[in-house]
Formats: sequence, C-alpha cells, structure tokens
Amino acid sequence: MSFDLLVSVSLVYVGFLFGIAYWAERRARRGGVRWLRSPLVYTLSLSIYCTAWTFYGAVGYASRSGLEFLTIYIGPSLVLFGWWWILRKLVRIGRSQRITSIADLISSRYGKSAMLGGIVTLIAVVGTTPYIALQLQSVTLSFGVFAEGAPGSFPVPDQRPTAIWVAGGMAVFAILFGTRNVDANERHHGVVTAIAAEALVKLFALLAVGIFIVWGVAGGIGPVAERIDASSLARIPLDRGRWLALIFVSGAALLVLPRMFQVLVVENEDERHLATASWAFPLYLALMSVFVIPIAAVGMSELPSWANPDLFVLTLPLAHGQDMLALLAFLGGFSSATSMVIVAAIALATMISNHIVLPLWLSLRKGAPGNLRLVLLSARRLAIAGVLGLGYVYYVWSGGGRELAAIGIISFVGVVQVMPAAVGGIFWRGATRRGAAAGVLLGAAVWAYTLFLPSFGHGVILPDRLFAQGPFGIGWLRPQALFGIEGLDPVVHAVIWSMAANCTAFLLGSITAFPAPLERLQGAQFVNVYDHSQGPRGWSQSRAEAEDLLIMAQRILGPRQAQDLFAGEARRQGKAGFLPDTSPDFLDRLERELAGSVGAATAHAMIGQIAIGTAVSVEDLMAVAGEAAQILEHSIQLQAKSDELSRTARQLREANRKLTELSVQKDSFLGQISHELRTPMTSIRSFSEILMDGEGMDPGARQRFAAIIHDEAERLTRLLDALLDLSVLEHGQAPLNCETVRLRDLIGRAVAATGSVGPGAGLAVRREILEEDVVLRTDADRLAQVFINIIANARKYCDADEPQLRIVVQRHGARLTVDFIDNGSGIRPRDQGVIFEKFSRLSDQSAAGSAGLGLAICREILQKLGGSIAYLPGQGGAAFRVTLPLDISACAA
Repeated sequence: MSFDLLVSVSLVYVGFLFGIAYWAERRARRGGVRWLRSPLVYTLSLSIYCTAWTFYGAVGYASRSGLEFLTIYIGPSLVLFGWWWILRKLVRIGRSQRITSIADLISSRYGKSAMLGGIVTLIAVVGTTPYIALQLQSVTLSFGVFAEGAPGSFPVPDQRPTAIWVAGGMAVFAILFGTRNVDANERHHGVVTAIAAEALVKLFALLAVGIFIVWGVAGGIGPVAERIDASSLARIPLDRGRWLALIFVSGAALLVLPRMFQVLVVENEDERHLATASWAFPLYLALMSVFVIPIAAVGMSELPSWANPDLFVLTLPLAHGQDMLALLAFLGGFSSATSMVIVAAIALATMISNHIVLPLWLSLRKGAPGNLRLVLLSARRLAIAGVLGLGYVYYVWSGGGRELAAIGIISFVGVVQVMPAAVGGIFWRGATRRGAAAGVLLGAAVWAYTLFLPSFGHGVILPDRLFAQGPFGIGWLRPQALFGIEGLDPVVHAVIWSMAANCTAFLLGSITAFPAPLERLQGAQFVNVYDHSQGPRGWSQSRAEAEDLLIMAQRILGPRQAQDLFAGEARRQGKAGFLPDTSPDFLDRLERELAGSVGAATAHAMIGQIAIGTAVSVEDLMAVAGEAAQILEHSIQLQAKSDELSRTARQLREANRKLTELSVQKDSFLGQISHELRTPMTSIRSFSEILMDGEGMDPGARQRFAAIIHDEAERLTRLLDALLDLSVLEHGQAPLNCETVRLRDLIGRAVAATGSVGPGAGLAVRREILEEDVVLRTDADRLAQVFINIIANARKYCDADEPQLRIVVQRHGARLTVDFIDNGSGIRPRDQGVIFEKFSRLSDQSAAGSAGLGLAICREILQKLGGSIAYLPGQGGAAFRVTLPLDISACAA
C-alpha cells in the first residue's frame, strides 16, 4: 500500500468526521437534538478513555507485563459500575452550578477561588502534555509502518513533519467545533457525535484484527491458547501491589482527567444516562480488551524478536498481506488518538482561558475589560494550538522513544492529585480552600519528585547522587525510597506517598482553617446538592445598576443573548420594556449564565466588583499568578479580620445596649415591687397603730379600721401569690392537673367569678353557647385563671358608656381560638408591645388596684398549656386571642 494512498484515506476519514460534526451542529441548532442526547451517544463519547496508547499500547503492555494491562480497564469499570452515586452527584453539581471543567469544579467549591483554579489548570496541563505527545507518537509510528514498508520494523528516523501535520489537523478540528460558542458549558454536539462515531470505528477495527488473528492466523481458540501457554506471557508474575495501585489510579483518572470530566460531566445532557453508561461502558472496555492477549501471543511467535509489540495490531495484518485490514486498524488507532487529543485540547483550553488568561487580562485592563467575548474565543483557540504545540515539543524533545509509553501511567498519577480536593469537597462540608490547595500542591510535589522527574533517567534532571544518597546526604529522602522503604515498584511507591501526603495535608489544612462565608455557602450547595440544586448564592445586598451589568454581560455572552436574558427577567418582574431590578435572584441567575462562559470564580468576581464593590474585587482574579497571589491572599485575610472585628464590635454594642435595658428594667422592677409592697404595708402599719392607741374608740371606727387592715392584707397576699405563681411558671415548675372539661363550663365559671352576670354587673357578656360546646383535655383551673383575668381586665378598663364583651370561639382542626373583644377604646399601638410584660399597666395604678402581673401570668400559663395569647389590633376595642390545643401533649403523656 502506497504512502500517498494512506494519506488520502486519512484525509477522507477526517473529512468524514468533519461532515458528522457539521451535521450534528446544524441539527442541534435547529432543535433536533433528541437523538444526539441519547444515552448511547453519551456512553460512546466516554470511549475517549481508550486512546491510541490503549488501542496500540495495550498489546505492547501485555507483551511486557502480562495481564497487568487489565488494570487500566478494571479501574474505570469499577467506578462506573460501583461508584455510580459519585458520578451522579458530580453531574448534578455540574448542571446546577454550570461547571465548565475540573478546575472550575474545585474553584467553585472552595469559595470560587481563582488561585485553586489556576493551580489545578497548571497541574492538568503538565500531566496531559506528555499524554498528547504519546498520541502524536502513536499516529506517526503507524504512518511510519506503512512508509517503511517492512512489517515489524521501527519507523523512519525523522517523522517530525508528519507529527506537525497531525497536530495541526487536530488543532483545526478542535478550534472549528470546540470554540464556536463562548459558553463552555454549552454542549459540543458536533464534537461529541464525532467521538461517538470514532468509538465505533476503533472498536470495529480492533475486533476485526482480533478475529483475523485468532481464526485467520492462529487457526482458532485452541491453537491461540497453546501459543499463549508457550509464550512468556504465562510466566510473567503477578505484582499485587502494582495491580492495586494501577486500578486505583485508572479509576480516579476517570473522574478527574480533564478530557474525561469534559464528556462525563460537562457534556452530560441527562444524569439518567449514567444508568446506561454504568453497564454499557464496562462492556465496551471488555470488548476492547478481549483480543489483546491473543494478538500479543501471536505477534511474539510470528514476528521477529526486534519487532515493536506496540505495533502488532498493524504489523500482523501487513505481515499476512491484509493491507485493507491494516488500513482499518490504522484508522482505529487514528480515531483513538484524535478523539482524545481533540477533547483534551478543548477541556484544557477552557481551563486556561477561564483560570489563567482571563484573570490576567482583567488585571491588566482594570476598569476597561473590553470585548471579553472576543478575548475568550481568541484565548481558547490559541490555547488549543498551544496545548498541541506543547505536545509536539515534548514529542520532539523526548525523541519519540519506547519509554514514552510509560508516560501514560506517570501522567495518570500526576493528574489524580486533584481527586482528594474534588471528591472530598462534594461530600465534606468542612473541607476548606487552604486544605485543598495544600493537598494538591504537596501531592503534586511528591509525584514530581518520586516519579515524574526520575522517569527521565538518572542524571538527566535529578543528579545520580540524589538517587544514591538523597538530598544533602539524607538517605531516607531518596526519590524512590522515601523514609527508607526500598524495593517498591516506582509507580506503587509514588502513588502511596503522593496520595498519603495529599490526603494528610488536605485533612489537616481543612481542620485547622475555618472556611470563609462563601466557602460555607458553596460547601452546602455542593454537599447537599440534591436538597437545593438551585438557589441564590449570597447576593444579599447590591449597589449594581442594571445598565452596568448589561454592558458586562454583552461583552461576555454577546449582545443578543445578554439582551434576551435581561428582557426575560424584566418580564418576570412585571417590568416589560424596562431593565430589570438587580435583585439577589437575578444576580444569582446572571452569575450562573456568565459562569458557563468564564467559569464560576471569574463570574462571581466580575459581578462582585459591580454589585458590592469591595467584597470580591477584580484583584481576586490575580490569585493565579505568582507573588500577586500571596499578596492578595494576605489582603483578603486582613479584610476578613477587619470584618470579624467589626462584627465583634457590633455584637459588643448590642450586648451593652441589652445590659443597659436590663439594668433599667431591674431598677423599674425593684421600684415597682417596692411601691406595691410598701403601699399595703403602710396602710396596715398605720391603721394597726391607730387601733393599738385607740382606747375609747367607738366600735364602728374600730370595725372600719380592722376591715381596711384585712383588705390591705388580702391585697398584699394576692401580690405575693402572683409573684410566686409567676416565678413557678417561668421556671417550669408548675405541675399540670389534666382533666377533661367543656369549654362552655370554663367560660361560664370565669364570667361568674368576675361578677359579670346578673343585675349590676357593669359589663354585658355576649356568648355563643353552641360554639363553646367543645371538649378539652387540659388543666381546667389554670385555663379558668386565664379567662378570669381577661374578663376582669375588660370590666376594669373598658371605657364605653355601655361596656360589652364578646366571646368568639372557633375551632381549627386540633386547635382552638377564643377571642375576647370589648367595645372600649382599646390599647394604643405604642403600648401593645409591652402589655404582656411584668408590672405593665397603662392606666392609673390606683384605679386598677393590681400589680400588672395578670397578663404576664396568662402568657406563662398558656405556654405551659401548649398555647399562646396575643393582642388583636383593629377590632374596635381591646381584643385578646387565646390559642390552645384540644389535647395538650403533657396531658396526653
């Protein structure tokens, strides 16, 4: 097969993918997205996990390590099948918070921290760039097989021009179909549909090669089994520690790899699709791996010992004259590489633009942000080209040797350092920004020291003496033997120590740091996402003008989308034709819309600059850049301390005010009680002295003075009884004597006790006896005491010419209301708030003849009975409402 034909077929295939993506985009714009939103397309889009390293490298991996290649498939299968609840929560959070990337998830969770978003973005770029280089190498190697024309050989020495063309083509495709819209949260239907098509191509290609190898070359399953037994595959020992480490890393990678998060969370149309993916994607992985061992065994027996096992999928068909099958295998590997690179480039470009480029742009153009929509689109397009350019540079710099395949696992270990912060943040409300940053940074540092830098070889970046003696001669700090633990596989060693350091720093940092208010709010939104997937997120006050917000929104969303958003909100507020009010709900909705374009942290900071001026400023965005991050963090801490001191000062002022009021009330109480006690005591003392010195006093005067002493003693007794009664009630020490009684009997008893019946009563009581025919289970004496006090007050204070009192009873389910309404002038509004306080009397004290404790006692009694008493304004006279249950819980017990 000629090299020109291979290039032509590749171009036709790329054109086919362009056609699928273009068709899907047009169909989505016309609203025909039902098929594009199917669980099948979603499941197939997850196939970007199967890269060219998986398509080609799995066979080579098996040739060198036996069944260990299965760990790369077992990890994600376990996550999808067994951790479906975690994935569902991630998808729900992504939809409710308009998350655009894994960096945006972590940034938004921890108080919309731009610093954390920048850290995660840098780690993702470092961890993904070698992996992109690996895809470029796999495609150029496959081109080289055809160009060389000698099956089993390594490619021609210089394939850099091929790698440039491949990287350029992928960049053009990603730019055309990945940056059409500024809203990164909007679904990329074209890209996802093309990836689904590529998933079918690479699966069909690998199965076709496997079927040909098993039945066309080896002669069936039995002969293949014999070749496997005869090969070195059967004698490769099983390293349990390495298996566990790789299963963990590959499973975690499914959650946090930028490309996997993009298709798993951002591109998800319906969280119910996860139910299908939980069994369909593991099935897909099983089909991708079913022929790996047979192809490896047959390739090791058929091809020369110097043949590259990573290319057995291509070289075996070519060695047996199956050029078309080899071409199909080439397209399968090409699909594996392009799908991964395109989605990874889109995801990384979104992260770079939202968490690095845009914050720097806003900081440099403070107060004049310009056309942010154009900035975002340009930044993402340049970022896609830059990411692929970095991949090409790494490919050239590394020389494209065999050792590049090991970078796949090394990259996985690096990227999964963000997993504790991500997963911990969605389940633990106590997780803080400080803990997340400490964990990610320390874990990444340990990964780089123990695995990434040593992977380049001794003496290349780290000196030889460092591996032998450790830094400064400290042996227990050797990169691959930390704390003196030797003999571990480098990957296992790096996974154990990096994740241990990561999790420890995350926990300690979170425990020792108190989360900021926005962190607590976001933590509640994330952890309890099922309880409140939507809702305002803290814009309790705003100085924003709608015009300023509209100008900003137009620069990001575009004029038409922004104007439609504001017009729709105005219609909801009943202000059609005008700009809407900047209510907290509208600011929250606008923040979510902007977050889809610029990320949650940047959107919150931009609205905060306009809405509240100082709480969140544009300088917050500089947290992603070097020393400015430390300065800003210190400034935020000082502001927080200042706010805390201000709150403390306000609390102290409030406490001092309350203490002053209590002191005044105490003095008033002492003065009042002294007066109430002194008045009867003075009368008793005076008249008793008269009686003592009244020899020869006539019997009538003696009887009159004795009666006065008796009345004043009774008055004093009533006062002391009332004080004791109130004290007992306030301290909850009054026992309840529960019994069943009719309400009408209680009211009749109270009316009779107050002398409000018969001639000369002075107060006409109007009752509805039928309405009062209600059976209660309560403390009859206490409730009668309440009724007596209210009716007695009506007799004393009703100032109408013909005093009347209406008693109205209404039943509401298991509760009852009894209204006492007189026809007097009522109580003045300014006095209505104090009538239930102790010693509160609104008329002349001597006229009342009491200490003002009656209504206070009534309130305490009704609270004890499970009810309440309240004053009803606007009834024409004084009106009190008693509310009580038909059967109080204390009596029921």
